Amino acid sequence: MRLDKYLKVSRLIKRRTVANEACDTGRVEVNGKAARASYDVKAGDRITIRFGERALTVEVVSVQENAGKAEAATLYREIAQ
Repeated sequence: MRLDKYLKVSRLIKRRTVANEACDTGRVEVNGKAARASYDVKAGDRITIRFGERALTVEVVSVQENAGKAEAATLYREIAQ
């Protein structure tokens, strides 16, 4: 699944267009490297998203095409910084 779609489905970022812009501006890294929106997300990847001064790092647990609000948080687990 594309990175921008994964960020939206997992509800880490609210809209896919916003996720796409975050990738284009270099605010999203996968496994320590800047990633494009077209990056193919796999289980085990570590995604870091920078929101201003704050950074959120998560590990991908599973990849699903659709996820409801309740199950969106089960797609990843947060990594303490």
